[in-house]
Amino acid sequence: MEEFREITMGELIRETASRYPDREALIFPAASLRLTYSEFEQKCRETAKGFMALGVKKGDHVSVWATNIPQWVYLQFGLGMIGAVLVTVNTNYKSSELNYILNQSDSTTLVLIEEYRDTNYRDMLSVVVPGLNSMEAGKIRSDSLPLLKNIVYIGGRSETPGMFSFDQVMGLGRKISDAELAEREESIDFHDVVNMQYTSGTTGFPKGVMLTHYNVINNARMVGDVMGMTEKDRLLIQVPLFHCFGCVMSSLNCVVHGSTMVMMEYFDAIKALKYIQDEKCTAINGVPTMFISILSHEDFSEYDMSSLRTGIMAGAPCPEETMRQVMERMHCPEVVIAFGQTESSPVMNMTRRDDPVDVRVTTVGRLLPGILGKIVDPATGEELPPNVQGEIVTKSPCVMKGYYKMPDDTEKAIDADGWLHTGDLGIVDEQGNFKITGRIKEMIIRGGENIYPREIEEYLHKHSKIRDVYVVGVPDKKYGEQVLAVVIPEPGEKITEEELVEYCTNRIARHKIPRYWQFTDEVPMTASGKVQKYKIVEQYSLRLTG
Repeated sequence: MEEFREITMGELIRETASRYPDREALIFPAASLRLTYSEFEQKCRETAKGFMALGVKKGDHVSVWATNIPQWVYLQFGLGMIGAVLVTVNTNYKSSELNYILNQSDSTTLVLIEEYRDTNYRDMLSVVVPGLNSMEAGKIRSDSLPLLKNIVYIGGRSETPGMFSFDQVMGLGRKISDAELAEREESIDFHDVVNMQYTSGTTGFPKGVMLTHYNVINNARMVGDVMGMTEKDRLLIQVPLFHCFGCVMSSLNCVVHGSTMVMMEYFDAIKALKYIQDEKCTAINGVPTMFISILSHEDFSEYDMSSLRTGIMAGAPCPEETMRQVMERMHCPEVVIAFGQTESSPVMNMTRRDDPVDVRVTTVGRLLPGILGKIVDPATGEELPPNVQGEIVTKSPCVMKGYYKMPDDTEKAIDADGWLHTGDLGIVDEQGNFKITGRIKEMIIRGGENIYPREIEEYLHKHSKIRDVYVVGVPDKKYGEQVLAVVIPEPGEKITEEELVEYCTNRIARHKIPRYWQFTDEVPMTASGKVQKYKIVEQYSLRLTG
């Protein structure tokens, strides 16, 4: 096992560029961009100098509100070089959420694009910073955001009042010497915070997870090692960079291993198929819903997937059938499952490429080298024996520094002995493979019976007419909670409630058979592909139970 490396983002990109100067580092087909590692390192250096010239100091927080574009990755390494902290902003956020993040994170600088889907980011910003159009770039004044000074715009507009363009910032950087940049870099410690990831908010207000150079670089290294990543690999990055799946398990993973990033601005099934074929991708990361969309695309069979070898499925429970199809139909025999959370940088467990299929489809694998994990009784904290359900806890050099300005929440998450409490329920078998059985907060208690949604979802996924299904508890006067299944049918299929009740009867315990069934073609999700079960509960509770 390789020791945990004591290295910063700046040192890492220089090391990789010196080892593989002419290897392709970044491919962004949407703009016909191709950069070798030496060219990519130069872009990161220019970005570092530009933001130094802007006045960004060591420890300053820079919020980035953008889709997967090249500048995002330049910022990931460039800000790391100058000791700044990249604060990720969810691309689906609206004005009140943007205001919350900028405020809670104490950001001095915001980098944003023009728009994403139905949201114009400049319009949103003018709500958050009234009078922006009459302000001078670099001299932002906002009563609600007293620390915000700089706004940097990435896009095609020639006039952006109150904002610097990204190109302008790169121009400013020309006055910063190599010696000045080197001096700044020497002041950085690998235990400094480099990234603040805001939790997806599936259970309430987002919290800023403080991750260090040491946390994320070592996690990315271990993740790529399990995948067998080398300088010969080409990873399709279709998961959002603002999420750990994107910026640690994907972009940073590639840079650690000298692999090529093939980047998609945002997920699109047909583009995924095209990029895999055209760029001969060997690896693909995604949440199960992405793989399901690719596999069920009407043109799937027209594309050549034979270059694929490995990939990671994570972020949500993976249906067994989807896993098997990825391995067989997508020619991805070495696909693995990863499990963890942002607070652990993010991965603690992975299945291995040579694990038997049943281990890869029914567990989240074993702990990564150097990472501790165990199952404890949620009430007492005592370690439980194999195959007994409890809470999953972990302890390692990858555990976060804490939640930004939230000491009470940090104390609740990390106990006095340094164990991070994940809030996930699971069991571990005699071979050390972990199995997730649910979230502590997702557990349904119906008339005193504990019901774990994952178990019912796995069973229903086997039905040939079901594309996806999510099980939640809704309030009930008699039982406390009742089970609701929200079903997404396969395209063109019609399913009835009676048909599914019959499918469950005598096959799963009666109290686990959903009392309510809803059929839909979409469910609320975070931008990182996690289903927001609390929103499903909100959406249907009143309608079903009055």
